[in-house]
Order: sequence, then C-alpha cells, then structure tokens
Amino acid sequence: MITLHWLYILAGLMFAAFAILSVTDRHHPKRFGNAAFWGLMAVSLLAGDRIGDFGNGLLVLGLAGLAGFNFLGKSHPPTTSEPAREAFSALHGNRLFLPALIIPVTALVGTLVYNYTPIGRAGWIEPKRETYVFLALGVLIALAVIYAWLRPPALAPLQEGRRLIDSIGWAAVLPQMLAALGVLFAAAGIGDAIGSLAGMVIPEGNLLVTIIIFTGGMALFTMIMGNAFAAFPVMAAAIGVPLLIVQHDGNPAVIGAVGMLAGFCGTLMTPMAANFNLVPAALLELKDQYGVIRAQVMTALPLLVFNTALIALVAFR
Repeated sequence: MITLHWLYILAGLMFAAFAILSVTDRHHPKRFGNAAFWGLMAVSLLAGDRIGDFGNGLLVLGLAGLAGFNFLGKSHPPTTSEPAREAFSALHGNRLFLPALIIPVTALVGTLVYNYTPIGRAGWIEPKRETYVFLALGVLIALAVIYAWLRPPALAPLQEGRRLIDSIGWAAVLPQMLAALGVLFAAAGIGDAIGSLAGMVIPEGNLLVTIIIFTGGMALFTMIMGNAFAAFPVMAAAIGVPLLIVQHDGNPAVIGAVGMLAGFCGTLMTPMAANFNLVPAALLELKDQYGVIRAQVMTALPLLVFNTALIALVAFR
C-alpha cells in the first residue's frame, strides 16, 4: 500500500538533493547555510519518525537558528542558458506550460477515478491520501514528459528547484511550523484561557460584542499564527462553541464557515502567512517585501466587517 510516508521520502530526497547541490556550489556565498537548512528539512522528512520528539525539537531549533541569523541566501545555479530558453520559447510558445498542467490534471482525474470506480477497492493507496499520492505522481509524470520532450540537462529540474526554493528561503517551511503551533496552542488549553478572559470582558447576553470578539479574534490569531486553520481550534474552543453555538443557539455551519472567512481576512494582513504574502514578493523581486500586504489591507478590513455582520444577520435566525 502506498502511504503518506512514501511521499515524505520523495520530498525528503528532493531536499537532500538541494542540500548536496548547495554545498557543492562554490559560487554561492552562503552555500553551507543553505545546505544545512535543506539538509535538516531532509532529515525531518526522511527520519522524523525515528529521531523522536526531542530530536525533532532540536531540528526545529536548528532551522530557526539558521533562518534567524541570516545564514540563508539566494542561489543562481547553472541550468539551461538564456539563448536556449529563448529558443524553447520561440519554438514551443505556450505549449511549454503543458507539463505544469499535467500535475493538477493527474491529481484530479486520478482521485476521481480511484474513489468512484472499482479500482479503489484494490486498496493500493492509504485511505484519504489519494489526492496527495496522485499529486506526487503528476509531478513525476510531468518530469518524465519534460525529459522526453525538451531534453534538458540531467540536473536542470533540481537546479531550478533549488533556485526557486532558495528565492523563497525559510518562508517555504513557515506554514508547517505555524500549523504545528496551532495544534500546540489547542493542546495547551489556550482556547479555554481566552474563553475565560472573554467572559470577563463581554457583557452578559450581549450577542453583538461576542460576535465581534469571535471574528476579530479569528483575524488576530490568524495574523499571529499565519493560518486560519490553526487559529480556528483556539477561537472555536474559546468563543465559537461555548458562547455563540451553545449559549446563543447559533447555527454551527454558518459560524464555522464565516468564522474561517474572518480568519482569512487576517491572512491578508500578516507576513506570517508567508506563502501568500512574502513568497510572491520574493519571486517577483518586489522592492517592498511587504508590498502585497499593504495592497490587501483595504480589502481585508471591510471584508472582516462584512463577515461579522453576516454572522449576526444569518447565524441566529
């Protein structure tokens, strides 16, 4: 059976290749820092279940130290030459995007076929991991098509991947870190503590203030943790379930769905949501690394007000 662990191995091998290519890149001024960072990522994916909680904790501290002390830098590895790229573009045009489209098509079609035809009864894939498996399969198929069609240098995909991941830097792993932080907050009872504090602030029976604190808290905690999915367990345990749903008999579906939308308003306003806000700025080489956030604030704030009003008008009919 193909399990999620197989995909961890595939991703771990990729990061290991990035580490090896980094340490052998003599033109990279921060090659050892990059090699150490991506090497630790490889260890996490390849052997995280073997080194235990303490070992993983040390690994995370190592990642944080390398990023915090600015040991990472952008790389400019040799892949295809500029004339070769121009020749590919002139010859193939928009057809160059076809390999990229193979990945989502394989994930979608593979998942549907596996789940809704007798093929799925064979039990080849771990339950509820089908999409991940077919996504990885799509990547491998796309690579095979690229090699057969364009015949790039053998290491070009890995070198281009290294160039891209080095451009993103530590922000590439921030979503995973913050998701783990959300789980820790929930397990530590942060939601219960916030609920107790909210109970001291909210006038008894005041529904509107409760809604405002819930949606505002979702946005704020999302800004802190960078992920509305990480913020939701905390705010649901603090206010959503005990106050809005149990005490005021609110509609759980509306409160849950619109509460998540309120959290996404926080996503638009925080650098902690690095994959949405910092990565695009890095890849586009914007002069202002927070330019994406500044452009989104005037959308996020009115949208937060709208979501608050939507809960008040729809969830308590």
